[in-house]
Amino acid sequence: MTTYLLIAAGYLLGSIPFGVILTRAFGAGDLRQIGSGNIGATNVLRTGRKGLAAATLILDGAKGAAAVLLARHFFPETGDHGAMVAGAAAMIGHCYPVWLKFKGGKGVATLLGLSIALAWPIGAIFAAVWLAAVLLLRISSLGGMLGAIAAPVAALALGYPVYAIGLAGLAIIVLWRHRENIARLRAGTEPRVGAKKAPE
Repeated sequence: MTTYLLIAAGYLLGSIPFGVILTRAFGAGDLRQIGSGNIGATNVLRTGRKGLAAATLILDGAKGAAAVLLARHFFPETGDHGAMVAGAAAMIGHCYPVWLKFKGGKGVATLLGLSIALAWPIGAIFAAVWLAAVLLLRISSLGGMLGAIAAPVAALALGYPVYAIGLAGLAIIVLWRHRENIARLRAGTEPRVGAKKAPE
């Protein structure tokens, strides 16, 4: 019963569409009708509102972190397993929110947030790989995917086998959510950071 509660609470927390809420609240329009239609920070940036994009990134990450921290606080007896389940549910909620007919974000920020909460060194490696890839390659989507892949590798290397398994599953979801980006990468048409116009 506890596991089901963690899944439900994590999912509902993760499914809060902060990108949609913020863009509507500050008069930037319906995010689902802008750019790629994605609800994440990258698409919020296409509104030209950098502050809203930054806030979306932070809040989407906070959802994953909060799910892990709340699980540890209220259900400490569930240990690493409970924290991983709650965090994973939050990311799935972000990617497939019931409020938006299961059409959500790509999960990178939420995965980063929960990784930091699980064990900060894992999150630090995730963030470092993500940022380094974006700075060197100037491709946001590739940076996010590489960071997601780095997380389970880091967890395994640092001695967190339970987290490594869970993060590996979530990394696969991130890759699946980026399948269109992967197709553009293969075609050489994926936009770079700073490009005048990104394909929708």
